[in-house]
Amino acid sequence: MRVDPTLTPAAFRERCRNGLHLGPTAGIAPGFVQANLMIVPRDVAFDFLLFCQRNPKPCPLVEVLEAGRTEPSIAPGADIRTDLPGYRVYRDGALVDEPHDVTPLWRDDLVTFLIGCSFSFESALIDAGIPLRHVDQGINVAMYRSAIACNPAGIFHGPMVVSMRPIQAADVARTFEICARFPDVHGAPLHVGDPRALGIVDLASPDYGDAVDIGPGELPVFWACGVTPQAVAQAARLPFCITHAPGRMFVADTRNG
Repeated sequence: MRVDPTLTPAAFRERCRNGLHLGPTAGIAPGFVQANLMIVPRDVAFDFLLFCQRNPKPCPLVEVLEAGRTEPSIAPGADIRTDLPGYRVYRDGALVDEPHDVTPLWRDDLVTFLIGCSFSFESALIDAGIPLRHVDQGINVAMYRSAIACNPAGIFHGPMVVSMRPIQAADVARTFEICARFPDVHGAPLHVGDPRALGIVDLASPDYGDAVDIGPGELPVFWACGVTPQAVAQAARLPFCITHAPGRMFVADTRNG
């Protein structure tokens, strides 16, 4: 579903709140921070905070809300229970629901983590003349569970998720240079080339998101991805958490650095 890219973040969040946008957020509100979402009970929140600190590449923290709070400082007036285009609910590590509003599940002991997203730097790549196929096609970015193990913390452990974008070989060096300017949203890529080096067998079968073709002269380029907490929740059989649906981010009022 294509959305007017000139929408302000607040106007886009209102569309999400009213159920008018349920698709990916790539290309929406260029120049503004987009964030992954992880909501956990307070009794495991410190473990997850430590997990993020030990794994800053896939989990760069943008903001942590106090238990029960639903309005982020990066988006005054917003509500993290309603203002994303899609959520996932996990119980005992299993995906049990994908609602568009998690208000009925809200509890005063829930702690929200907003984690940097690579969609935030995509506008800088596009402005530099580096096309991104999933944005051009209006689909979700391809994401894969890799064989890279995250550094564990408390109950949290599991594989790193990576996102992939085909980039012309001649543009790879510039891609590294541009993305390195955005360390708070995953920064420079982790890997270029053979996906088997990351334990990925088939690029045509992403674990999350949509597959895209690798065209002539292109290389697959991989970034650490903020969907990692979802793979970790599954691996750790976390009793309960709420996340964003992959590719469907919280769009903040804060501009990218």
